[in-house]
Amino acid sequence: MNITKEQIDELNAIVKVAITKEDYQDRVENILKDYRKQANIPGFRKGQVPMGLIKKQYGKAVLVDEVNKLLQDNLNKYLTEEKLDVLGNPLPKQQDNFNWDSEEFAFEFELGLAPEFEVELKTKKPVTHYKIVADQKMIDEQVERIRKQYGKLISKEEVGKEDEVRGTFRNEEAEIDNNATLELKKISDKKAISALTGKKVGDTVTLSTKGLFKEDYLLAGALGLSNDKVENLDVKVDFTIEEINERQPAELNQELFDKLFGEGKVSSQKELEERIKEDSEKQFEQQADQKLLNDVTERLIETTEFDLPAEFLKKWIQTTGEKELSIEQAQEEYEKSEKGLRYQLIEGKILKDHNIELQFEELKDFTKGFIKDQMAQYGQMNPEEEELDRIAARVLSNQDEAKRLSEQLMSEKLLALYKEKANLKTKEVNYEDFVKEVYG
Repeated sequence: MNITKEQIDELNAIVKVAITKEDYQDRVENILKDYRKQANIPGFRKGQVPMGLIKKQYGKAVLVDEVNKLLQDNLNKYLTEEKLDVLGNPLPKQQDNFNWDSEEFAFEFELGLAPEFEVELKTKKPVTHYKIVADQKMIDEQVERIRKQYGKLISKEEVGKEDEVRGTFRNEEAEIDNNATLELKKISDKKAISALTGKKVGDTVTLSTKGLFKEDYLLAGALGLSNDKVENLDVKVDFTIEEINERQPAELNQELFDKLFGEGKVSSQKELEERIKEDSEKQFEQQADQKLLNDVTERLIETTEFDLPAEFLKKWIQTTGEKELSIEQAQEEYEKSEKGLRYQLIEGKILKDHNIELQFEELKDFTKGFIKDQMAQYGQMNPEEEELDRIAARVLSNQDEAKRLSEQLMSEKLLALYKEKANLKTKEVNYEDFVKEVYG
């Protein structure tokens, strides 16, 4: 067997594979001998069928199968030994005069080669690295939410502007019949607030759904409908009052602090606010890190220039799916996948240049940390190491879970590298401003 490569240009090559009779003859003969031993053909005893008949019946199929196996095995071996970094898979070239009755065969394959390029992490234009801080306004709001959540409900006879009112919304035509609690603070329609104020248990008030709340999800929850059904909903609903309560906020005392954080962990309002700030900013850090990872990725795709073997890749997309695509469909698929392919190559280059790889023990420890965090949420603060090992082994035996956790760990490694090497500009913002800047 002889394999040679013809370089077309930097990104395209042709591999030619020449197979002679000596390469496949013994393999074919041995398989046909096995066929002869097992063949059941009328008129012949088992194992006594003439070899000529076996060859006539099975010879061509066995030849084709063995030559293809030989071809694939040696082609893959050649690509590995020559260290050819190919994109997609080798594509067999159409050969109009190919003849399986010949004793020697010649095959040709098109290759799309990965480009050579450098990745500069320290880009000219810096990437914004957000540091999200919990400002006093947010801390005050969180304290107020805690006080309300752990406060007492005091029954009232008449609805006041700060009260919570439980009742049933009804509109037969719109198929609305839902029991819900209204916080008058969250109602944005002043007419609705005025209509409800002063009402008593048993009273029915007609409200307009349009503009009742600022957010659609609040209306959906009140009416018991899906978000898409309440979008632009403009109907009248009858709300029958069943219960009126004033929520008296809980006092900021040791009993509440112990209930929230465990006995003696927090002992003053100042310490409570510090804890809220610390916990909030830890959560914000995850969001800021994900934003940084996304932004550095985008910046690297923008600034790392290289060509791809586009025509080869379009042909590969066109012919290797479950069904063959048209040229136009292949072009469309290529355009959709080009950005992702570019980043795969960039990421691969970064990992190689900086010797970043995943070791199984690292992945196992990362998985155990993930499991510990989950168990802590359910009050299991100090699980046994053996138990963690057992659960981690079970989690990592699931290929999908192992892949997901591997990707998470790799993202953490890349993030650490970017924080160290990339051109970053730290910007301190509160959460509200972060949301405005990032999500508009």
